[in-house]
Formats: sequence, C-alpha cells, structure tokens
Amino acid sequence: MFTGIVQRVGRVTSTGSRLRVDFAFQDIELGESIAVNGVCLTVEGIAEGMEFFLTEETLGRTNLGRLQVGDPVNLERAMQVGDRLGGHFVQGHVDGLAEVVSLVPEGEGWRLRVRVGQPKFLADKGSITLDGISLTVIEPEGNEFEVAIAPFTWEQTTISQIKPGDQMNVEYDVLAKHIDRLLMHKT
Repeated sequence: MFTGIVQRVGRVTSTGSRLRVDFAFQDIELGESIAVNGVCLTVEGIAEGMEFFLTEETLGRTNLGRLQVGDPVNLERAMQVGDRLGGHFVQGHVDGLAEVVSLVPEGEGWRLRVRVGQPKFLADKGSITLDGISLTVIEPEGNEFEVAIAPFTWEQTTISQIKPGDQMNVEYDVLAKHIDRLLMHKT
C-alpha cells in the first residue's frame, strides 16, 4: 500500500523485463515493494540502484515498457503501519493508461488535462493516481478531467517532463472501484 506521495525521482539505467533505476532507498531490502511510476514492483536486486522484474501483464498494462534509458521515474516506498497518509490509499495496481491532452500554466502552478478509458470511476474532487502521484480530479467531462499541479509536485516528480500525447499510468480510487463492483453484484 502506498500514498501517492512521491519520495524520489530516479533515472532508468536498463529497460525490458529487467528494469533498473539508478537510485536505491537507504536500508532497502530484497523483496520490498516499491512504486515505480505508480506500479507496485518487487525489489529483486540492489547494486548501483534497484532492479525489478516486469511481467508481461505489467509491460502490457503500464507505461514501464515504453521507458528508455535515462528516463525519469517516480519512486515511493510502501507505507509502514503508523505512517502519515499524506495522499490517498494507492495499491500500485495500475488500471491502465491515461493520455495527456494538455498541460498549461495556471498562476504559480499548472493545470493538467488527461483522457482515460474508464470515466465511471471519476468524481469531482475524488482521488486519482497518475504515474504514482496522488492528485485530485477536477471537473470530469466524459472521459477527460483535469488536475491542478502545485509547484512542489512540479519540482519533486516527473510531471514537469510530460507533454501532450504522453501516456501516464492511472490507478483509479480503490474505494470507487470496490463500490462499483459491489453495486454490480447486489442482490
């Protein structure tokens, strides 16, 4: 379980089914769960960074298979009991990809507009995770919505690197998904 509060940006050093990033958290252990661009992965190697194995499911459902050496990635360690929940409950189980429609300055921050495949999970002021970043949905219309990007998020995540047409990992709010599932099967 994660919070969507990115703790570090790393750089990709190897791609394919063995993804490597150039950064390892202090006191990291083999077998730990790390969110990489919002995807829950298991640390399988620690040498000059961290190494993860990417399954076919992960490569097909997320943007991790599109990464190139040198690309930045958002990193977050799994929560520990007693940690503050600064974002929202994030499982690291990516639902699919969101397409960046636009990213424009707004005051001291930015406004990001994206297009998703499952708009039924979007609620105005609800939670969403894009590339592992906990964000708040603003004014969903059809399969598009916006999020506001604060200067701190801009500086501390990969969001400043994106451009229209890019694909971001999206994880819809876990509570919305479970409520939808329960309503589908009510008796």
